[in-house]
This record gives sequence, C-alpha cells and structure tokens, in this order.
Amino acid sequence: MKNRDYKDLPTSELVARYKEDRVKLTKTKFNNAVARIEQPHKLKELKKDIARLLTEINSRRIDNELKAADKGE
Repeated sequence: MKNRDYKDLPTSELVARYKEDRVKLTKTKFNNAVARIEQPHKLKELKKDIARLLTEINSRRIDNELKAADKGE
C-alpha cells in the first residue's frame, strides 16, 4: 500500500494491520534464517510497510495531542 491509502483508513484498522505485519515479519525472518525464502525482497517490503503504518499512527497521535492542548488553553 501507499501512504495515501493509509490516510483513508481508521486508526483501529491501522493498529490491527501494524500488529499483523509485525507477526508476519517475525515469521518471515525466522523462515529465512532456517531456510532461504524464495522471495527475500518481501522482508524489505514488510519493513517499509511497518514504517509507513507507524508514521501514520504517530502523526495522528501528535495531531490529537495538539488538538487537545489547543482546547485546554
């Protein structure tokens, strides 16, 4: 997925996908350590997807904190 696709998803969906991708990355790393996987580029793609998810989750968290701080003034 691209960054613009992640912006359309609700936060709960982003968190769920993040958790799924972390598990998938761990399993893929283990499988690669035991026996070489056929598509090693999948590791790189998973890492990038996780980074994109975390970026969007953190930007939403920061936006919510700033909005809460503005209301508190």
